Amino acid sequence: MYNLTDVGTIKEILTRHGFHFSKALGQNFIINPSVCPRMAEESGIDENCGVIEIGAGIGVLTAELAKRAKKVVCVELDTKLLPILDETLADFDNIEIINQDVLKTDLAALIKEKFDGMPVYVCANLPYYITSPVIMALLESRLPIEAVTVMVQKEAAQRLCAKVGSRLSGAVTVAVDYYAKAQKLFDVSAGSFMPAPKVDSCVIRMDIRKEPEIEVSDETLFFKMVHAAFGQRRKTAANSISAGSGIPKDVVIKAIEECGFHPAVRAEGLTMQELALLSEKIGDLLKIR
Repeated sequence: MYNLTDVGTIKEILTRHGFHFSKALGQNFIINPSVCPRMAEESGIDENCGVIEIGAGIGVLTAELAKRAKKVVCVELDTKLLPILDETLADFDNIEIINQDVLKTDLAALIKEKFDGMPVYVCANLPYYITSPVIMALLESRLPIEAVTVMVQKEAAQRLCAKVGSRLSGAVTVAVDYYAKAQKLFDVSAGSFMPAPKVDSCVIRMDIRKEPEIEVSDETLFFKMVHAAFGQRRKTAANSISAGSGIPKDVVIKAIEECGFHPAVRAEGLTMQELALLSEKIGDLLKIR
């Protein structure tokens, strides 16, 4: 079995296969030997679980997941990595590599076909450029998964795991908190990768909620309002919501007033429950216009 965090071993394998790192795909391979075992261990998986990995690299995390799970299915976009993975993961018989773009993959169908009723987890070292689209696709699809453990840019981790109503919170914070309970697990320095990125990373885990903690009668209106509210952070909630959503400003102002909020309140000052209440008030007022 290869030591897939040894720089010399990695270079030898990549050179032999004529592989070159793709900036467009955000490829940075992990060379810190402690990261992937800890990531797999803290993801919550066990020998009865199925795991979806997004992007395998040369298989460092894949191997650690396969040691602990019943089955690992990795969705890998880069066809140049397939022969490398055939070699580096040859010792495992519970890994399947699917050469697809995860954002164009029917993950619900994949789960049904590949995992046969097992509890399913997602674990991945995500390229920075697709962090938010992948996370939101996983959450909004309401897939039958238990948790999502991902390594992301440290700044993104702070937003994803922030408390709604705090200075760091944004629309993505609200969306994540609606579907899951997020927590930061541990930081990963830039030097843990080859090539080293310009920023540090962080591993986070999002345990999927069976039901949202808040109730909203119209999810579409709620998220439309939330995206608008955080779209222009320097503006008051009344101004940003009306400007970004097309909801009449007088309706938004009246809703804020009926909720008992300060007229100049900003979106980042509202808790999850308060955002839900504001959405309900706006919905009620729109119905009677």
